[in-house]
Amino acid sequence: MNHKLDHFDEMLTGPDGVRDPYRAYKNWFSNQDPARLTTKSNEAEAFFRRTGITFNVYGQEAAQERLIPFDLIPRIISNREWTKLSRGIEQRVRAINMFLHDIYHRQEILRAGIVPVDLIAKNDAFLPQMMGLSPPGNIYTHIVGTDIVRTGEDDFYVLEDNARTPSGVSYMLENRETMLQMFPELFSQNRVKPVSDYPKNLRRSLAACAPRNAEGKCTVAILTPGIHNSAYFEHSFLADQMGVELVEGHDLRVVDGRIAMRTTEGYRCIDVLYRRVDDEYLDPLNFNPESMLGVPGIMDVYRAGNITIANAPGTGIADDKAIYSYIPDIVEFYTGEKAILKNVETYRCAEPDALKYVLDNLADLVVKEVHGSGGYGMLVGPAANKKELADFASKLKANPGNYIAQPTLSLSTVPIFAENGLAPRHVDLRPFVLVSPKGINISPGGLTRVALQEGSLVVNSSQGGGTKDTWVLED
Repeated sequence: MNHKLDHFDEMLTGPDGVRDPYRAYKNWFSNQDPARLTTKSNEAEAFFRRTGITFNVYGQEAAQERLIPFDLIPRIISNREWTKLSRGIEQRVRAINMFLHDIYHRQEILRAGIVPVDLIAKNDAFLPQMMGLSPPGNIYTHIVGTDIVRTGEDDFYVLEDNARTPSGVSYMLENRETMLQMFPELFSQNRVKPVSDYPKNLRRSLAACAPRNAEGKCTVAILTPGIHNSAYFEHSFLADQMGVELVEGHDLRVVDGRIAMRTTEGYRCIDVLYRRVDDEYLDPLNFNPESMLGVPGIMDVYRAGNITIANAPGTGIADDKAIYSYIPDIVEFYTGEKAILKNVETYRCAEPDALKYVLDNLADLVVKEVHGSGGYGMLVGPAANKKELADFASKLKANPGNYIAQPTLSLSTVPIFAENGLAPRHVDLRPFVLVSPKGINISPGGLTRVALQEGSLVVNSSQGGGTKDTWVLED
């Protein structure tokens, strides 16, 4: 394995050194026949194809279905590392929930001058319809995916907070299932914390957020935009795993002040709706009147306290990339503690000094749209040519408030299984967090996304990245 250590490698400490969490795995790997591993890698691809683990890529002439590449070398995290990470994630998620409650009620953080009023008032993700409305149990972000990158032994940074509708948990579960099937011996040799209880925990966590007047067993359903959505595989997978109905907008209606779904025995009331539809399409009577994906009148039922919508409408304000730059202050304001997890240094292009710095240093920075996601609409300065830099500079000058910029981090690498053995590739991590009045539950590990191109820092599946199983060791 040719290995230049100009960044932190999570497995190797040099040509011969192996970090503790990987020791047992590396011993096992060294005794494997490469031909067997190649066969296993092909088996995994066939399994993913058979199961239909695909996602849609937009932006070509027509949306295309693609297989997410899976790499069979696991990413391994020690219990000590995970304990620190999960404490930081829990603190952050708790603060975000308190921030959302405050923004839609007394707005103390704005009065204190910690977050500028304009960032909220002029933000498309802020929903005035949520003002004064308290969701059941005061939970806004029932499911959160926190994107984390690593640059050193103890250096973890939060890249972004996905507080709207984080996706990818089905890949976390399928990656583990695939590894268990292919290499059962590895799991008897390494004490890996299980993740298979996520669907059960998700259902339990959602049920704990049921409206006060819910009677008997809580009825949960998942609202999907339909089969053409890029994450439809995940919607149907989670409905199946939780044993709940997968519904589309046309399956739902308001009945006696409740939301009910069509069944073979007539309409049945729903207590908790896990929606994978964006805010603006949720209710054509309250938001976009042309939406065919939502449920007319659902916001009125919600306001009356007769349904829980997960995540709550209006949570998008918390994963806005300009708000992100204030999260350390937000954590301190609501918890009285310093943030355990660091933010990446962020330049808000709306501020004239920051804009000047960004334009002067565009070739060294990563620039992102404030509301962007999935790796679209961003510029990776070091990978851009002169024309791309010039075009992006024009966009920045025309609408500076739409962008933030960050330095290019030297992301950690984890080996992938390549034709000539192990090869280092950059990774990030999306742990999945469940929030209910009963507490916060974080699945050990999460989804590791890996940049499959040598030297690339872009891990998004829509931009050619892959995934791998993430192990958190018991001790």
